[in-house]
Amino acid sequence: MASNVNPTVRRRRLGMELRKLREDKGMTAEQVAERLLVSQSKISRLENGRRSISQRDVRDLCDVYEVEDRRLIDSLMQMAKDSRQQGWWHAFGDIPYSVYIGLETDAASLRTYEPLVIPGLLQTTEYAQSLVRGAWPETAPADVDKRVQVRMHRQKRLSETDNNNPELGPLRLWAVIDEAALRRQVGDAQLMTRQLEYLIEQSEQPHVTVQVMPFSLGAHPGVNGQYAILEFPDASDSTVVYIEGVTSDLYLEKANDVQRYSVMYEHLRAQALNVDQTRQFISGIIDEYADKGE
Repeated sequence: MASNVNPTVRRRRLGMELRKLREDKGMTAEQVAERLLVSQSKISRLENGRRSISQRDVRDLCDVYEVEDRRLIDSLMQMAKDSRQQGWWHAFGDIPYSVYIGLETDAASLRTYEPLVIPGLLQTTEYAQSLVRGAWPETAPADVDKRVQVRMHRQKRLSETDNNNPELGPLRLWAVIDEAALRRQVGDAQLMTRQLEYLIEQSEQPHVTVQVMPFSLGAHPGVNGQYAILEFPDASDSTVVYIEGVTSDLYLEKANDVQRYSVMYEHLRAQALNVDQTRQFISGIIDEYADKGE
C-alpha cells in the first residue's frame, strides 16, 4: 500500500460509488438491506463513509446491483482494501475526531471559523497543552499528551517539506478568528504572547490567511458557532462542512448545506478585518499581554 493512501477518504469515495450504483439500480437503502438481511442503518453508514467497508460487503452489494464490469468490481474491491488500512493517527490510539483528521489530511483547502480558541492548526504546543487540560479537566496526563501530539502532527499539513501528501502541497488554510479567542487567556500572559506572535508568524505564509472578527463589528454570520469547510483536490470527493460537538461531530455533505455555509463564510471574510489590519490588531493585544507579564 502506498504511504499516502488515506483510509477515511477512500471510504468516503467508495461509499459514494456504492450509493451511485444503488440509485442507478433504482433501489432504496431499505430494499438493499432486506436483500442482504442487514439493517438499513448499515447500508446508510456504508454509503456515507462512516463505517469500514469490507471486500465481502462490496461483493455482496455488487451482486445485488448486478454489476458485471469486472474492472469496476476490482476497483471497488481495491478501494475497500485500502479503506481498511490505518492512517497515521491510529498510531496514537483512540482519537475521538479521527474521521475529521482523515479528511483534513487529504484536503486541499480548509476554511474555518473559530469563536473561542485559536484554531488547532495554528496553536503552539504550550497553548495546546493548557487548552486541553482546561477543556477536558478529567483527562489523564498521558491522554493530554496524546491529544497534543496529534495536534502538532496535524500541523505538518501546513508545511511543504513535512507534508504527508507531497503531491498536494501544503494545505490552503483560511481562518477567521473571533476577538474572544485572542483575549481568552489560556495559560499565563507570557504563553499568550508567544501564541499570538506565532499566529502572526504563521499568517505570513502565502498559503495561510488569518482574519480577526473584532467585537466592534457586533452580530455577524458566525455567532452560531464554530465550523469548518474542507475541500478536496479530486472532483469526485464532495466538499464537507464539519461542526465539532462534545460527544459527537456533524458532517454535512448535501449541496444545499454546503452552499449555505459557504455563502455564510464569504460574509464572514468580507466583514472581518483584512490581513494587514488583523496583524496590527493582534500586535495590539500582544502589547496588552506584555504589560500584564511585567
